[in-house]
Amino acid sequence: MKLTGFADEAARDLTTQIKATKELGWEYISARGVNGQNIHELSESDFDSAVAELEAADIKIAEFGSLIGNWAKSITTDFDITLGEIERAIPRMKRLGVEIVRVMSYAQEPWGQDQFVDERLRRLREITSRFTDAGLVTAHENCMNWGGFSADYTLRLVDEVPGLKLIYDTGNPVFQKDRSKPSPTGEFPWQDALEFYNQVKEHIVHIHIKDCHNPLAEGEEPEYVYPGEGQGYVREILSDLKSSQYDGFIAIEPHVATVFHVTDGQEPDWQQCYDSYVQYGKQLEGLINNL
Repeated sequence: MKLTGFADEAARDLTTQIKATKELGWEYISARGVNGQNIHELSESDFDSAVAELEAADIKIAEFGSLIGNWAKSITTDFDITLGEIERAIPRMKRLGVEIVRVMSYAQEPWGQDQFVDERLRRLREITSRFTDAGLVTAHENCMNWGGFSADYTLRLVDEVPGLKLIYDTGNPVFQKDRSKPSPTGEFPWQDALEFYNQVKEHIVHIHIKDCHNPLAEGEEPEYVYPGEGQGYVREILSDLKSSQYDGFIAIEPHVATVFHVTDGQEPDWQQCYDSYVQYGKQLEGLINNL
């Protein structure tokens, strides 16, 4: 197991992201945001500066956390936006020497409405094909997107999109309803993170570690906690990964100090973000060492 993390949760600027990574004794960052912009949205000069700074610090990139098909984009969004993101991502991934790009399957439409499944599948096939042709791995994350409705939805993507692999996030199932399991009352239960993992694990090439408790109601933010303290079955999943000799990356995505999905116009307490990021990484290491 190799450890990395979304260091943009520790700091907006790359210099401090690198500092947090070094404090943990890690060699990798999961590339997502630099100065508030996704790495495939940086200007050429800003990207060149980021590459130079990473090389000078001897820090490598474990995954390319793109915005492609993410929870902020409706399936009705112009597909040219996605194609542009792909065109910018591929050469930058090659320059950084990173093989895995994180994608999603576009935002969930309100349940009961048309989910445009055929269009989602068509787009994911095109996205995956373009990265595959470039010698890169496309990995879908079980976030607030169509594939995150349940393990069955994720597996349909794998079945119908040639070459697609999976990134599994331990925390995302905890705040999503399982749309494949209606209860006798017609309500959907919360997803079970361990069950989801067990159903999809043969297709996993990368792991994200979040942990949290079920929210009070669907659509509300959950309470994010340190790894092993919530309902993400972090210990159990790490144990299974170890026993199966998983040799890929495990990336922390804490959310305990600032929720990446939510902005309220107020500047986060970046010292708290930094400190909690480092603490989160150390606690994860402790869990792994105690397996």
